[in-house]
Amino acid sequence: MEASAGLVAGSHNRNELVLIRGHEDPKPLRALSGQVCEICGDEVGLTVDGDLFVACNECGFPVCRPCYEYERREGTQNCPQCKTRYKRLKGSPRVAGDDDEEDIDDLEHEFNIDDENQQRQLEGNMQNSQITEAMLHGRMSYGRGPDDGDGNNTPQIPPIITGSRSVPVSGEFPITNGYGHGEVSSSLHKRIHPYPVSEPGSAKWDEKKEVSWKERMDDWKSKQGILGGGADPEDMDADVALNDEARQPLSRKVSIASSKVNPYRMVIVVRLVVLAFFLRYRILHPVPDAIGLWLVSIICEIWFAISWILDQFPKWFPIDRETYLDRLSLRYEREGEPSLLSAVDLFVSTVDPLKEPPLVTANTVLSILAVDYPVDKVSCYVSDDGASMLTFESLSETAEFARKWVPFCKKFGIEPRAPEFYFSLKVDYLKDKVQPTFVQERRAMKREYEEFKVRINALVAKAMKVPAEGWIMKDGTPWPGNNTRDHPGMIQVFLGHSGGHDTEGNELPRLVYVSREKRPGFQHHKKAGAMNALIRVSAVLTNAPFMLNLDCDHYINNSKAIREAMCFLMDPQVGRKVCYVQFPQRFDGIDVHDRYANRNTVFFDINMKGLDGIQGPVYVGTGCVFRRQALYGYNPPKGPKRPKMVTCDCCPCFGRKKRKHAKDGLPEGTADMGVDSDKEMLMSHMNFEKRFGQSAAFVTSTLMEEGGVPPSSSPAALLKEAIHVISCGYEDKTDWGLELGWIYGSITEDILTGFKMHCRGWRSVYCMPKRAAFKGSAPINLSDRLNQVLRWALGSVEIFFSRHSPLLYGYKNGNLKWLERFAYINTTIYPFTSLPLLAYCTLPAVCLLTGKFIMPSISTFASLFFIALFMSIFATGILEMRWSGVSIEEWWRNEQFWVIGGVSAHLFAVVQGLLKVLAGIDTNFTVTSKATGDEDDEFAELYAFKWTTLLIPPTTLLIINVIGVVAGISDAINNGYQSWGPLFGKLFFAFWVIVHLYPFLKGLMGRQNRTPTVVVIWSILLASIFSLLWVRIDPFIVRTKGPDVRQCGINC
Repeated sequence: MEASAGLVAGSHNRNELVLIRGHEDPKPLRALSGQVCEICGDEVGLTVDGDLFVACNECGFPVCRPCYEYERREGTQNCPQCKTRYKRLKGSPRVAGDDDEEDIDDLEHEFNIDDENQQRQLEGNMQNSQITEAMLHGRMSYGRGPDDGDGNNTPQIPPIITGSRSVPVSGEFPITNGYGHGEVSSSLHKRIHPYPVSEPGSAKWDEKKEVSWKERMDDWKSKQGILGGGADPEDMDADVALNDEARQPLSRKVSIASSKVNPYRMVIVVRLVVLAFFLRYRILHPVPDAIGLWLVSIICEIWFAISWILDQFPKWFPIDRETYLDRLSLRYEREGEPSLLSAVDLFVSTVDPLKEPPLVTANTVLSILAVDYPVDKVSCYVSDDGASMLTFESLSETAEFARKWVPFCKKFGIEPRAPEFYFSLKVDYLKDKVQPTFVQERRAMKREYEEFKVRINALVAKAMKVPAEGWIMKDGTPWPGNNTRDHPGMIQVFLGHSGGHDTEGNELPRLVYVSREKRPGFQHHKKAGAMNALIRVSAVLTNAPFMLNLDCDHYINNSKAIREAMCFLMDPQVGRKVCYVQFPQRFDGIDVHDRYANRNTVFFDINMKGLDGIQGPVYVGTGCVFRRQALYGYNPPKGPKRPKMVTCDCCPCFGRKKRKHAKDGLPEGTADMGVDSDKEMLMSHMNFEKRFGQSAAFVTSTLMEEGGVPPSSSPAALLKEAIHVISCGYEDKTDWGLELGWIYGSITEDILTGFKMHCRGWRSVYCMPKRAAFKGSAPINLSDRLNQVLRWALGSVEIFFSRHSPLLYGYKNGNLKWLERFAYINTTIYPFTSLPLLAYCTLPAVCLLTGKFIMPSISTFASLFFIALFMSIFATGILEMRWSGVSIEEWWRNEQFWVIGGVSAHLFAVVQGLLKVLAGIDTNFTVTSKATGDEDDEFAELYAFKWTTLLIPPTTLLIINVIGVVAGISDAINNGYQSWGPLFGKLFFAFWVIVHLYPFLKGLMGRQNRTPTVVVIWSILLASIFSLLWVRIDPFIVRTKGPDVRQCGINC
């Protein structure tokens, strides 16, 4: 890719492609139907008569003469577009099949080719052509052709696959040797690997074919040090030690100490037994005078028990993991040799620059560009789904600042490598720094960053007022994204191989701006659609085998985070079955007490560790490194299975080995010959266009398991193909969003995407390095926090009602483990817990106002059930904190916000989800604001009040429970000492609700301890209406007949 070439904007459907340069007039890059070869990108050229060369007279598909000759000689001999057989043109050599043509253009200019060699070559080409036509309806070459004698090591790159209905796209045929003898492997089920230009230690067959076997063996032994005897024994021992170290596993699983986890499991079992006895007692002992209250409480308690089981048992096998970065370097990074680490494409997604400030996105991008990883293996793609010129210009400024920031970070080992957070660290920045120039260069860099911030702030201030004629670029060209709902696709390569160098002359990672095309009438699928567009763009331009996605507010806090993930993904023993490596989310800017459980420590440090011991953690939307092949919908490679044991007819029997039966009449042992994996079987039968879309270049990239793009592809051809794959209609009638990429159907596409991978048999890994890999920002304001939780819960409700519901989906292949399914079921049904939770939090007030209770008077023996249940609950929490390291304050904040979110955000999510399913009323996704408030106060946003209807239910619960407590105490005072005993149970119940809602109450009070008037009015109104209706209806009390005071008087 060529950096700084300009902004490429276009629409494949509208046949438009324009290059907008910084200070030049817009120029057409290449017309999609112009005089350019659609295969190699070169000019079509002219014939000997001076006319335009036309290869196919049927459709006029533009192909140059070299590609035409190659196709007739080595390929299918058909036009890529209309599939009509190419006729022999004037000046072209004769090939097999020309004898059947009636009109031969040129007979007097035959090439003299050796008949025997030509016949052998034609037979081989025809055989390969028939095989590929039968499998892919196109052309594909595999492997590497023989090198010529002149030392030409040009690699064989698989050509573009062209389907029967494929839209013609640009690409490159493989470059063969001068004689055109590029051989094709007979096995078309092998994966495609991009071969480097030259491999160390490889030699040409022409140079070795006359060497005897003995001489070659001696040569190999001498290279290994077996012969010659000149090697130093100490050096040999050191090399052997290094090689042994490099062969060791790159990571290991660390089980939790049995002294911590075994008591934890025992308490879970005890709690389950106690819970069963408790529910049995509650069901068998109803309350006759308050049967309604009793029935509601029983239903709620049964639901809570089911919810606890689904949440608790996936934590049965918690584990930790360790990585060995030194072994990774020994294995894949040898001194003096190119790095063999796999390439990684990093995705950053943003939508609204006013809610997601450009400075925040810039810090994320800068931390990516400065990551500790080979620069030629890193490519950063920024998705601007809002087509904002502010995002585009700020990214341009970021690319320029990166030329200074990146070498500074790598020279002094800066952590973290996001400048905003590095310069705001309240630590001794001189610790471990020994370079005498560090202080001077740090001051200069801080000044450079402050000037950079001023430039970004100027762009933001300018963007606040949109001109009437729309935004205009520096060269006078209107910004293509002025209409955010109707604009072409846009791609700008800011940093690349040419022009992407820092101030010290070192190469920088690639930085690419992408804004997918949007048109009215098309479904764009929000963030999931933007991520899928990035998958395709990156596959065309760089095609790294692994991808890391980050939210725009999540920067890389640990520069070695990618290496941590590679310890799992590149491990030859376990890495092939790992679909993604998930890192925990850590946050900056949260108050010390974490009032609203923003850190979510219980989930990330307890639940995710438990899932890692089963089939892997769920995908949580950011901070995750994916295997590209897993996102393409392929199944994991299957290892050899042990023979299953089946029972025979006799009894008793310990089982016998199950015999294999011949398949389709084939002998035993030959039924699976020729099939290397499930992927290869799938690729031999699938319809490429139906699955991946009508881009031959992209389809070819999906077969390259190790990544890479053809080096012969021109930048113009790649950019044109990249515009094609982000067109708004590209996904129509394909498997995108259904089986491929990020899955559509829910605003929480992360849970759904990970669930699909686990159902295919992949496993995931949870990586928790000592230094947090990524850090982000979280909404510390109460209203923003509740809206964020509402979005998550609504996504879970959508998944529950979709065809991908974990209750029903994924049983066919049996790849999803049962405890993993429990966890996924829990992630989809937890919002429905809001209904019984709301009812249960209302019961204390009802009991206090009516004088009734949900339980009858209990005996001493029955009270043991209640005591044992409470003790088991506390013991479970204490032992969880013991093996996970979570503090008691974090655990308690999580319990409090479970109630706060349950009676507010989760409740609204259930209502909105039911409206969407039953009535088709959709709700808009609101981006969580990442902007900060008053810069003078770090936590000013914590005390800010923002009105939302989500505040009404918790406030109402607080008021009615406080009223109930006052009424209950007043009644006990009036009725004497005997009424205090039953009152304590009701008061305990009411105080349980109030204590859990206490952080919510503090949020309402704000810094001035004043509740907004609108909240007070609404809550008092609802509480009054509820109380009056209760007094009037009194539904849960059995009325008894008494004396008629009208007949016998009041003292009867």
